[in-house]
Amino acid sequence: MAQFTSLTSCMISIPTNDIDTDQIIPAQFLKVTDKDGLADALFYNWRYNDDKSPKQDFIINKPEAQGVQILLAGDNFGCGSSREHAPWALTAFGIRAVISTSFADIFRSNALKNGLIPIIVDEATHKMLFDLYDEAPRADLTVDLETQTVSFAGGSFTFPIDSFSKTCLLNGVDELGYIMNFEKEISEFESR
Repeated sequence: MAQFTSLTSCMISIPTNDIDTDQIIPAQFLKVTDKDGLADALFYNWRYNDDKSPKQDFIINKPEAQGVQILLAGDNFGCGSSREHAPWALTAFGIRAVISTSFADIFRSNALKNGLIPIIVDEATHKMLFDLYDEAPRADLTVDLETQTVSFAGGSFTFPIDSFSKTCLLNGVDELGYIMNFEKEISEFESR
């Protein structure tokens, strides 16, 4: 898993509520077992016309979306089925943090296991971020995992994350990698 300590980026915004995993990545792309090419499948049905040409007005097709690492989304992001390909597609595109008022539990778990930070904010902060995006769409935000803060020119706020996921992300390890850090202790225990 890619290590996550901090990042500074402007945002892209998809203010739609209840974006489900099938909208994030449609079922026809679930046959792959690696992440190659999934960036092109991200939001496929919203992103492309029937002839597979890009919809110029969809946010991630716009030039200003290239290189952006923070997605500001509507409420209840990642609902629907449990497909792990959803965070794969987001990270393949370059998104490392999604900000919403809530996330579906399975999506949230899959995101954390794949180096994607689901940042939960209250409604007032959510509205303030959409206002900031409308006023200054290229404004940078800094996500700092160690301090669990998001800061920007006008202030900052904190976000929750469980300590195990935080430790794994800061060290760039998954659950197995975390356990392997205790290989010496495990061997000693087995010897006893």
